[in-house]
Amino acid sequence: MDIALVEGDITAERVDVVVNAANSSLLGGGGVDGAIHRRGGPAILAECRALRASRYGRGLPTGQAVATTAGELPARWVVHTVGPVWSDTEDRTALLRGCYTNSLAVADELGAASIAFPLISAGVYGWPVEDAVRQALSVLRSATPTTITEARLVLFGADTHAIAERVYAEG
Repeated sequence: MDIALVEGDITAERVDVVVNAANSSLLGGGGVDGAIHRRGGPAILAECRALRASRYGRGLPTGQAVATTAGELPARWVVHTVGPVWSDTEDRTALLRGCYTNSLAVADELGAASIAFPLISAGVYGWPVEDAVRQALSVLRSATPTTITEARLVLFGADTHAIAERVYAEG
């Protein structure tokens, strides 16, 4: 799988799957979640509501992933995953890594060839950017062979992109 670091807006990525750093309600919110719902239009929200009514009445658990249409996004699907909130007293790394692993598994089930991830949990959930990049790259680099040939880590802002470039170069 080729891994690319991209500075930009994840809602503009032309890929098979865009990953949404969702909140557990699946009903939209701020940050990446709000942007995906706004740009993708009402079809995404309609499928999320159906998921809440059928399989996820209590919300999507942290670290899990589920797919919906991409609506008006330039992608085929959105894979929603709920990242953990950073804690300096509890190691939640496995949950963060699970977001990437489970999103890849869902994308693979869909037959996707390309996927774009945001930097999960590094925004309002407070995960330190450098470690968030390290966790994302670790999962992507060690992923078992799938239908996915291209993974993009879409980073918001030049500072975050520069940190990601440095971590990527460190291997």
